Amino acid sequence: MIDVVLDVISWVLLALGGACVLIGGIGGLRLPNFYTRIHAASLTDTMATLLIFTGMMLQSGFSLPTMKLFAIMLFLLLTGPTATYALANAALLSGMKPDSGVERDRGASGGVQ
Repeated sequence: MIDVVLDVISWVLLALGGACVLIGGIGGLRLPNFYTRIHAASLTDTMATLLIFTGMMLQSGFSLPTMKLFAIMLFLLLTGPTATYALANAALLSGMKPDSGVERDRGASGGVQ
């Protein structure tokens, strides 16, 4: 009985992780500028990593592969946000300014405020 419960929980976590990856991929394609795209990628990277790796750890049971999955998950959770920060910082230092959205809002409303 407990095996069935663990299987259901792990598959729900895996499905939610896959949904996060899909939503983040769509966000990376649809969002308007560089900074919002890396924001979507960073959130996807962190949340999907937690959900997918937790689901895989529940599937593998308490064993050596579970400890390896935990180590990989910890490594990804430490390096993913750091890499996103380094990428955004390098873009900012190279002169790419974040878009405030003011021009886009004026254009959508026909210039009338």
